Amino acid sequence: MSTLPPCPKCQSPYTYEDGELLICPECAHEWSQQTAAGGDETEYKDANGNILADGDTVSIIKDLKVKGASQPLKVGTKVKNIRLVEGDHNIDCKIDGFGPMKLKSEFVKKI
Repeated sequence: MSTLPPCPKCQSPYTYEDGELLICPECAHEWSQQTAAGGDETEYKDANGNILADGDTVSIIKDLKVKGASQPLKVGTKVKNIRLVEGDHNIDCKIDGFGPMKLKSEFVKKI
């Protein structure tokens, strides 16, 4: 039986696994197993300064022109289940009716 680390936020020993994430049932804090193993994880923030996490839902805060597309992404477009990645465009997502995209975190806000 493997021992899971305590919650880094509230130190609760009752953490559990959910896919690739570790979750604390007491304070609802979620973190990746790489972070728990001492991996270096960068914090990504939205336009309002809120910290983003994998699986969050965000909305676009300004019209974004997309190369090769006939129409821009409009303000208020909801993007569900984001995935954070390294690089200049640090959000990897799939937008309904548009397809797979990479976005910069500075052009979204957490919902």
